[in-house]
Amino acid sequence: MHSAMLSKTHFNGYDVINVNNGPWRVCTHHDRLGSFGSREEAMAFAASLPAYKERTAMTAQPANTATAKAASAAKKESSKDKAKSKH
Repeated sequence: MHSAMLSKTHFNGYDVINVNNGPWRVCTHHDRLGSFGSREEAMAFAASLPAYKERTAMTAQPANTATAKAASAAKKESSKDKAKSKH
């Protein structure tokens, strides 16, 4: 029976993975960003990338929050109009 050998390190928000002594890969959850011959090269590449943070889907705002924002924007506009009329 053959079992796969997996080495995985999480660095700077990226996964640095090696399977069965093959190439070292730098990945996100969805993409493979690079493949390297040594662990040191892969870690250096991951260190050179900007910190990765998984994006989440935007949630819909409740109706009362949207209404409050619209009222606030209207209030700002009316105060700007008053300031212009004074000049």
